Amino acid sequence: MRVADFDYYLPEKLIAQEPVEPRDASRLLVLHRQTGELEHRIFRDITEYLKPADVLVINDTKVIPARLFGIKKGTGARVEVLLLKRTSQDTWEVLVRPGRRVPPGTRLEFGDGRLAARVTDTTAAGGRMIEFSYDGVFEAILDELGQMPLPPYIHRKLADRQRYQTVYAREEGSAAAPTAGLHFTPELLERLVTHGVAICPITLHVGLGTFRPVKVDEVAKHKMHAEYYSISQETVACIERARQAGGRVFAVGTTTTRTLEAVVQGHGKLVAGSGWTDIFIYPGFRFQVVDALITNFHLPRSTLLMLVSALAGRELTFQAYQVAIEEKYRFFSFGDAMLII
Repeated sequence: MRVADFDYYLPEKLIAQEPVEPRDASRLLVLHRQTGELEHRIFRDITEYLKPADVLVINDTKVIPARLFGIKKGTGARVEVLLLKRTSQDTWEVLVRPGRRVPPGTRLEFGDGRLAARVTDTTAAGGRMIEFSYDGVFEAILDELGQMPLPPYIHRKLADRQRYQTVYAREEGSAAAPTAGLHFTPELLERLVTHGVAICPITLHVGLGTFRPVKVDEVAKHKMHAEYYSISQETVACIERARQAGGRVFAVGTTTTRTLEAVVQGHGKLVAGSGWTDIFIYPGFRFQVVDALITNFHLPRSTLLMLVSALAGRELTFQAYQVAIEEKYRFFSFGDAMLII
């Protein structure tokens, strides 16, 4: 299976540059896997597709203002740093631009020196390890100096940084939002609960895997970057109750899907715990937990599109994407949504 098999043409005008208001007013393309039927709905209509005893699993990760703009100490050259993963109290794995001009030993300054950093090493993925120094509380300084790490295809400045957070974001640590969850409002979640749907959280901190393009020709040769996950015993019990009652597991987003399928053991048994996962889901994968997926429309040749194709089938997925393009759905992080059932 080749990466080129997951390519498609998307008119640039369909790349959403800002979120819709209210959140649940985005469009929803419903894909029925068994019949291939497509329905055009509004996201708030999603309540019609979940039944009592179903469970909605959400990713409660919270995006940190992970993009920092600073200078190289001594030269004043501008540098952009994207925080990816905290490895100790003051040490982070990061992406740096321009990376070739920031070798180990380079010293950086942000916010007129309020935050300083030293590049300590390079990473196998082409990033950097840096160690910060500062006076005060790092999180408070980052909140003041950092910017939301919007994807490079979004060219407009975000007026309200909370629009790049889900309404249920709790656990800080992501370098990108789990964007399928951006469509939910507190009122919509309450309607689902009233309808008898259980809502259970997992955590997966979105890291380098989201930003790393697939550079190999063959899909199976791609290596995912490990990301931190956590799933509680309460959530495992919540999902198991739903399954035993005949309910279905609806995963909100590819991050939730990857987490659930990473922690399952023999005979579909979920196991609570935390750690790092580099699970790569592409066509041929056998799903053991997830029955339905709520997701956005993804970039060509991306691992996210491969995951969607694994669940819905490549041919059906690309048929749905072609219809979405013809119907002028909005694509990517701030775009419209898709429900695969």
